[in-house]
Amino acid sequence: MSFDTLGFHERAVRTESHESVEGMRDLLVETLEEAGADPVVDEAGNTLATRTGEGYEAGDVAKTSSDEGDHLVLNTHIDTVPPHVPFAEREGGEVVEGRGACDAKGPLAALVDAFLSAGVRGGNRLTLAITPDEETVQTGAAHLAGTLDADGFVVGEPTGLDVCNAARGQYEGTVTVTGIAAHAAAPESGANAVRAMAPILQAMETYDERGAQSASDGASGDSREPRARGPDEHESLGRPTLTPTVIDGGEVSNQVPEECVLTFDRRPVPPETPEEFESGLAAHLSEWVPSGMDLDVSLSPRETPFLAAFATDPDDPLVEALAAASGGEVRPFGAATEASYFAEHAPTVVFGPGDLADDEGAVAHSEREYVRREEVQAAARAVRDAVDGLL
Repeated sequence: MSFDTLGFHERAVRTESHESVEGMRDLLVETLEEAGADPVVDEAGNTLATRTGEGYEAGDVAKTSSDEGDHLVLNTHIDTVPPHVPFAEREGGEVVEGRGACDAKGPLAALVDAFLSAGVRGGNRLTLAITPDEETVQTGAAHLAGTLDADGFVVGEPTGLDVCNAARGQYEGTVTVTGIAAHAAAPESGANAVRAMAPILQAMETYDERGAQSASDGASGDSREPRARGPDEHESLGRPTLTPTVIDGGEVSNQVPEECVLTFDRRPVPPETPEEFESGLAAHLSEWVPSGMDLDVSLSPRETPFLAAFATDPDDPLVEALAAASGGEVRPFGAATEASYFAEHAPTVVFGPGDLADDEGAVAHSEREYVRREEVQAAARAVRDAVDGLL
């Protein structure tokens, strides 16, 4: 019995997965079992199925296999962001609307189709690895990245059938300035942490500038070359970004504030690491803190590693095979994804039907989320053809 790609996609979009993925995971496991596969749900909640030229094997074999052939992993996620948006159709059924239509149940349907139908020769292996929590803490992908030994990863996300070989990462953190509380009638008797945040904000704007100077450069007359803090501009991802997003300081209107906390969002490019950024930003900002005040720069605690930036060589066989099969452009992806975990271990691309945004605005994560059914089918064909050539 052939796999009904569009029928599965419709059932998936109708299945709520914004609060719990149990129903969606049951649908996936049932679908794979009906097709003859032997899926396994691991301790991190990932759904795994695998096959070689000899046929289907238990999904957890993919973690322990020592095949001498090539191993390719097809990955996406089954969770969605809230709120649930009900399934709907428009344009005579050519377009599916609803939560997850493109992020990421359209890519999921395409990858399941390719997994079940692509050719796998001899000792080569094809694994379907579906995570449960990409939209939140990414524990599933972090677990897989440490246990799956693969030669390449295709990560399903809405790319408009383009092949995305790179993406910025994403860190969050805080800058905390601590001064001395005092009565506002005598501000000189304290150290105002809110006021001290002004030069800090200005200094953050210059962190990634190659010509950035320290607070003491102008006064000292030092003519040395200014230090570079952040990474150089990346050939495809461009410059990193550092964006202040939330500021909180002070308790009451008649008191000099003792503490001010600034929350920031960092979108890095290779080769920056979270550790390098945290120490580099602390060193840069420390030069702009008024005397008598303390500064702390900290990345926010996470259950899993931060999503680092990644870039796969555009000439890698995986990139070339999928680009040839899809006819899509090779370009960076517009958001941080679980692909960064896999890219540390093997060539990785992001690919799938649908778009993060269109000319009218946001698509993924929005009330108007949609995907064209013909794109879901085209994505399935592209991945299947690429796998046929690689395995």
